[in-house]
Amino acid sequence: MKRLIDWHLRTWKNDTARKPLLLRGARQVGKTYAVRQLAESFESIVEINFEQIPQAATIFEKDLVPERIIWELGLLAQKPILPGKTLLFLDEVQAAPQSIIALRYFYEDMPELHVIAAGSLLDFAIEQVGIPVGRVSTLYVYPLSYMEFLSALGHSRMIKAILQKETLSEIIHNMLLELLVQYLAIGGMPAIVAEWVKHKNPKSCFEAQKELIETYRGDFPKYAKKHQLPYLDILFSQIPHLLGQQFKYTSVHGEYKKRELAPCLQLLRHANVVHQITHTAANGVPLGAEVNLDKFKLILLDVGITQALLGLDLPAWFLNPDKDIINRGTIVEAFLGQEILAYSSPRWKNELYFWKRESKGSLAEVDYIYDFQSKIMPLEVKSGSGTTLRSLHRFLEDHPNSPFGIRFWAQNFAHMDKIDSWPLYAAVCLAHPDQLEALLILN
Repeated sequence: MKRLIDWHLRTWKNDTARKPLLLRGARQVGKTYAVRQLAESFESIVEINFEQIPQAATIFEKDLVPERIIWELGLLAQKPILPGKTLLFLDEVQAAPQSIIALRYFYEDMPELHVIAAGSLLDFAIEQVGIPVGRVSTLYVYPLSYMEFLSALGHSRMIKAILQKETLSEIIHNMLLELLVQYLAIGGMPAIVAEWVKHKNPKSCFEAQKELIETYRGDFPKYAKKHQLPYLDILFSQIPHLLGQQFKYTSVHGEYKKRELAPCLQLLRHANVVHQITHTAANGVPLGAEVNLDKFKLILLDVGITQALLGLDLPAWFLNPDKDIINRGTIVEAFLGQEILAYSSPRWKNELYFWKRESKGSLAEVDYIYDFQSKIMPLEVKSGSGTTLRSLHRFLEDHPNSPFGIRFWAQNFAHMDKIDSWPLYAAVCLAHPDQLEALLILN
């Protein structure tokens, strides 16, 4: 499967001023696969997985001299590490935190060596030892976006048509909506998408989703204390049931308190399994300058995993897709959040925001507030026809510096007054310029 991250990795490889690279993202979003794809453009790759070979961490404990480290790693891998010819890939580096510190010295003393470090729980190690500021680059990896999903299914020519933002014929529009229904059920986790591409069997995909869910649960003991495990499990299971709502700890089923749940929610965020959508006043950029940290919503990293946790009957979903997409507005809302992250620049960690105004006898709420090329854009999601747009109009009245709002709906492209209407599948039109270039590799 072609991925947007492939373009960024190739750009990094060819940059003469490159730094050692940290590849960040949740488990099984495709980090290791992407690095191995990049390795095909090198003469060789030396891959060290610190979970598979825990003793390899001792190589970084004596000192952090690059010459000695690559010599010993070469002995371990039984092949030489040659700067300019070999890709050195350090995987699951959270099991060897000293290797993260070593990246500084690779940059300073051996800049010609291509080094990539990755880890599914990397943020926990970074919290422990920090990042060598100014000495490393970072790329974030997310599940497949809807455009990557289209490419995997052989529909890459559709991408250019969507990016033109012009009304598509009814047959093409309906085809893209039908494919979107598939994506909402299958999600963007690479192993699940590969299973769907190969067999088109909802049952086997659902079983694979369940296995992946257990993999995430299996990680809990790696980053949580024993007494926190039940709280992690209950949050992971219940967040899908609270989509679209402002999160309140009292909404979690059971007699749990904020002091018990809040630290565990932070752990899930550090593991990149959960994304937070934070309230912003949205009076200017950066959006994070005017946030209310007590008001937030939550989504999981992937809509397919979300649907599996909700107990979605995949075969039934495919029998009646039009009805189900209309009845599952909160899933569609979560999908847009996932798309926003996928098309943002991977060079830094991106956050999600929403807006809400509560006054006596009046409530207005906009699903997402997006910084699009330094312009504040309100985004509203409607799974059906979505004719009511009071909240968008209220936001635009209160924020005269916002040029227009965007409604995502099940209809075609349209425009009226200060509101553009885009099909649900057109979130790619919000893509960061970096990602627009990367989209070319999907064709």
